Amino acid sequence: MKLAVFASGNGSNFEAVMEAVNRGDIQGEVKLLVCDKPNAYAMERAKGHGVPAFLFQPKDFVTKEAYEFAILDKLQNYNVELIILAGYMRLIGPTLLNAFEHKIINIHPSLLPSFPGLDAIGQAFDAKVRVSGVTVHFVDAGMDTGPIIDQEAIRIEDGDTREDVQRKIQQVEHRLYPKTIQRVIEKIGSVKH
Repeated sequence: MKLAVFASGNGSNFEAVMEAVNRGDIQGEVKLLVCDKPNAYAMERAKGHGVPAFLFQPKDFVTKEAYEFAILDKLQNYNVELIILAGYMRLIGPTLLNAFEHKIINIHPSLLPSFPGLDAIGQAFDAKVRVSGVTVHFVDAGMDTGPIIDQEAIRIEDGDTREDVQRKIQQVEHRLYPKTIQRVIEKIGSVKH
């Protein structure tokens, strides 16, 4: 299956996806990285893997619809079948949602519906919860509101720093996301046949 990964930052989940593809744990090929930040380290990671990157800056477009059409054009050029959001910090609009209905997945660093939106790890840490985790879900028009595909919890222990919580979350993300992506690919594949 032909995949596109969308990222806005460091790209550690992009890296985990690429490693899983290279091991054969994900039966797909990452055809394109879509990125909205020119200095995002995800761009370097893509270059290192020989994955073409489409960099766009929203300020260069008149509307969100205009930049989503530019992204859609790129996705169609690469025959992308599934979009994987990996630290992409923008809400997906109707242009992409309609073109990729039930074919956009996201990973979020909390047990949704708790702590949606930005800085979920910080939100959980500040709320002093004892359990947080990771959610993989389909993307809809809301912020982190789409149907949940899988979740995994982590414990927040006494004395854990915010960095400890982030490390625990990322360890789960890097294992859970590739496994869940493969399950989605298998499900889409079974529907196509």
